Amino acid sequence: QVQLVESGGGLVQAGGSLRLSCAASGRSFDSYTMGWFRQAPGKEREFVSAINRNGAITDYADSVKGRFTISRDNTKNTVYLQMNSLKPEDTAVYYCAVAKYGSSWWGRQSQNNYDYWGQGTQVTVSS
Repeated sequence: QVQLVESGGGLVQAGGSLRLSCAASGRSFDSYTMGWFRQAPGKEREFVSAINRNGAITDYADSVKGRFTISRDNTKNTVYLQMNSLKPEDTAVYYCAVAKYGSSWWGRQSQNNYDYWGQGTQVTVSS
C-alpha cells in the first residue's frame, strides 16, 4: 500500500513563499515519476508540476513556471515544491501523486496517469 503525506501548506501573503513536502512510503520511490496537482474551490484539479524518477527532468504548468520549483530526495523518499512569488490565484489544496506507470514521462500532466494521491495540503495566499 502506497502512502503519501503532504505538509508545508499554510497562509501566506502575496509575494511570499512556501515549501511543500510529500513523503512517500510503500513503493520503490526512485522508480516513479511524481507529480503535484492543485484544486481551487469550484474548479477542477489541475496539473502543477512533475519530476522524473531521478530528478533530472521537470515540467511545469505555464501558470507557475519561473515561480515554482519541484525537486526530490530519493534517499528520503520525499518530493518538494518550492513556491515563490505566490499570488492569490495560487490558493488551492495541493496534492502530490505517484505515476501509475513507473518512470514513464508520457502523460505526466494528466491526473489519470497517477494512481496514488496524498490527502492534500491547503495553501492560502492573501492579497
